[in-house]
Amino acid sequence: MKSNHRPQQRTRLIRARRWFVRRRNVMMTSALRGTCYGIGAGAVGLVFWWCEQTL
Repeated sequence: MKSNHRPQQRTRLIRARRWFVRRRNVMMTSALRGTCYGIGAGAVGLVFWWCEQTL
């Protein structure tokens, strides 16, 4: 008797790929938003650090 692990694994990979393709734009938008928030927070931190150093 053969085990059915291979076809089930293949089906799982196909379903995961389809899920990723459907949500790719949302994930990329979220990643871009997170990057922008991080850059903004870093810039604000640098401004405050610079102000503390110069005053």
